Amino acid sequence: MRVRCIELVAAAGLLALTANAGRAQTAEMTFFVTSAGSGKGADLGGLAGADAICQRLAQAAGAGARTWRAYLSTQAADGAAAVNARDRIGAGPWRNAKGTVIASSVADLHGAAASLTKQTALTEKGEVVNGRGDTPNQHDILTGSQADGTAFGPGEDRTCGNYTRSGSEGAVMLGHHDRSGLDDTPPSKSWNMSHLSRGGCSQDALRSTGGAGLLYCFAAN
Repeated sequence: MRVRCIELVAAAGLLALTANAGRAQTAEMTFFVTSAGSGKGADLGGLAGADAICQRLAQAAGAGARTWRAYLSTQAADGAAAVNARDRIGAGPWRNAKGTVIASSVADLHGAAASLTKQTALTEKGEVVNGRGDTPNQHDILTGSQADGTAFGPGEDRTCGNYTRSGSEGAVMLGHHDRSGLDDTPPSKSWNMSHLSRGGCSQDALRSTGGAGLLYCFAAN
């Protein structure tokens, strides 16, 4: 009986050490794909609302001490200047919930050195996000950005009204977190500029092309 008790205590200690190690690793996380969106399609409540989603999910995962920013660009409108996604996410490096480095710098993130794939673009919980071939496919991630992380010019909507629309009007640029699409062209393999949403900005419109209104979140500090 005494030996059994010692074994149980040792097992409990090992589990505690493993849990503590997991929490420590999550605290070092500086990048994730959201496990959920706003539930209102591309209406995120603007940039502030999108950042709040990132911050809330990071907080729940134990990484709330950092300042989190959604990887989103906005278009110039109503006298407000455009915002580039690449300018609001800090300098890097960025690590996922498992400690894997996604990119060491803004330049690397937007170049061939980026290590952003289905296996590394994990949620704040360290989980893999469904991609092409999975049911449901959720590889379309909202970015509203060009391939270099800059904003689109004013005019045709590429951001669902700067993330305030959830109806049949407008469109938003999407990226494929799994770097996989209908063919082998660069857009199909782009993590931040694959194609526009079709049929508007609603949750159903995003779902129809393989999305769920998810975001990329980066720690800016």
